[in-house]
Amino acid sequence: MSFDSDYLAPHHPKLRAAGHCYVGYSGGLDSHVLLHALVKLLGNESITAIHINHQMSSNANSWQQHCQACCDELGVPMVAKPVTVENTGQGLEQAAREARYGVFEQILGEGDLLLLAHHADDQVETVLYRLLRGTGTKGLAGIPMNRPLGAGDILRPLLPFSRKELEDYAVANELKWIEDESNKDITFDRNFLRQKVVPVLAERWPDYAARITHSAALCADTDQLAIMLAAQDLAAVYERSERIGWSIALEPFMALEVSRQANLLRHWAGQHQLPQPGHRIVDTVLHELLPARQDAEPLVSWGGGQLRRYQKHLHLLPENFSSLIEGEHSEQLSDLLNKQLDWDVKSSLALPDGSELSVTKEQGKGLRIPEDGVNIRFRSGGERCKPTGRSGSNTLKKLFQEYGLEPWLRNRVPLIYVKDQLAAVGDLWVCDEFSVSEEEQGAVLQWRFPT
Repeated sequence: MSFDSDYLAPHHPKLRAAGHCYVGYSGGLDSHVLLHALVKLLGNESITAIHINHQMSSNANSWQQHCQACCDELGVPMVAKPVTVENTGQGLEQAAREARYGVFEQILGEGDLLLLAHHADDQVETVLYRLLRGTGTKGLAGIPMNRPLGAGDILRPLLPFSRKELEDYAVANELKWIEDESNKDITFDRNFLRQKVVPVLAERWPDYAARITHSAALCADTDQLAIMLAAQDLAAVYERSERIGWSIALEPFMALEVSRQANLLRHWAGQHQLPQPGHRIVDTVLHELLPARQDAEPLVSWGGGQLRRYQKHLHLLPENFSSLIEGEHSEQLSDLLNKQLDWDVKSSLALPDGSELSVTKEQGKGLRIPEDGVNIRFRSGGERCKPTGRSGSNTLKKLFQEYGLEPWLRNRVPLIYVKDQLAAVGDLWVCDEFSVSEEEQGAVLQWRFPT
């Protein structure tokens, strides 16, 4: 079978329904074939090419010029975006991918479609690469045909076709394409697989691509079953939104089989757009964090979030909160929390850790508002308070335990002072002598972190 633009016809309804069709266009064989075939199928009115200049090759600018010339010839507008690729430890390939997809996400509007030129050989390399990294069924499912990206969607219509079929189309249509010299560098894992491993597989198993693609499809089915099961389990562990992050009840979670616990943890992070924890992270949570003694404050973190246990709940916290506590800005944050802030108790107040104090006025509730405002401080130790309605005062440490405030928030909770007297503690309670009577209007405080 030889590829032809007619083979894109099954996608025609989706293409026509899109707000606008964008094509990720590098100028290489695959993306040039895709762009050319789409113009034959749709015309050039509803297509825009996106060229990402990674600035990693001395030829990068000439490649961009080549792409512009090809687009001009096809009558397709082209958006060229330079990116800076920074290797943060995951390798240049991954860093370039993240930079590229970041631009795609910025460009896509509601209902737009981004077409990418991944083909069957790319699928094989992806599955093999992930297999060697020790991934699970989600990774072994390979490259999906469709998936959301930002406000739009990605479509990869060339996945059923081999590179040889695309090359035959390019030759038949006299297309010219770019050959990236980095594709020959076998220090890159995918290039090594393409040049050293796949040819050996092809010699022994000529139908290797079909076999691997079939296995990827089976893994995709298995992953969908795992997602469905995790969704059921998440509903059974009483997830709730917390002041920061989310929590689940430990008792029903611990009643699940270990494999379902692991499946649920990965699903839970993904549901909140956090990177899924890997096998080692999940294993540490199940075998070290959960069995830790009751008075411990166990923590497991990864690049994207952290899991903590407190009382009878397991808490999932987002990365931005993690970085405030353990990250490079923790010393700077500590300095900010040692300072005092003035507040008029009228408009919202942004706090140093990214949280916010806001206020509403209610009859017979909340804090009596002094005319000259209040002073915001943070814990230094030894503070005491008598919450409204209690018979006596106690230390904040004891009161936090009683009110169930998580340990990782206790040094962050804003303390409201009136003329050097502690008047309220966040939105947890108002100290007795500063609460309003039923006839007075008071300030009802809210202390929140951005979601």
